[in-house]
Amino acid sequence: MTEPQKLHRNPFRSFPNLLTLLRICVAPILVSAILEGRFELGFWLFVATGATDALDGLLARLLDQKTVLGQYLDPVADKLLLSTLFLVLMHENLMPVRVTVLVFGRDVCILLVAAILWAATGRREFEPSVFGKLNTLSQITLVAVVLLHQFANARWVGMLHDYSLWATMILTVVSGLHYAWIAAKKAPGGHPHGHAT
Repeated sequence: MTEPQKLHRNPFRSFPNLLTLLRICVAPILVSAILEGRFELGFWLFVATGATDALDGLLARLLDQKTVLGQYLDPVADKLLLSTLFLVLMHENLMPVRVTVLVFGRDVCILLVAAILWAATGRREFEPSVFGKLNTLSQITLVAVVLLHQFANARWVGMLHDYSLWATMILTVVSGLHYAWIAAKKAPGGHPHGHAT
């Protein structure tokens, strides 16, 4: 058995999965930096976690180390980090309550629809939509800009902050409705693949 095959069969030896686990481990340090008011450190840690997120997907393809664990662990790590940061920033009065409620409300609704669809059809996997991907990107941008805004007062940062807030709210609603519409269409007996983001 070749070494790549061994790595494929042992997901915990997969370098992309190790990067994902590292991202999870960095989350408490990032939260601590924000709570202590060390926003510049928090910003760069968040940027670093974003870089590892992009890198682990690239390495999984280049090194042929895609695993079932990685397919589930990566989106869970992303969602865990973003959800935690939205709550922490809201607690620090840096993120509007309405935005955090929208973000969590959308995720809860998607989980409920997914659970109902799974119970009705036995399907556990769903296609990611372009709106879902854009929503994730807008959330990442918003968190980064909120942190950046705490130590950089340039005009463009303030403008980007406002645009990111509105983009996140709009895309959260649109992506949630679009996902529900797709799920409703597939419920009678469709064949979805992939996962919702």
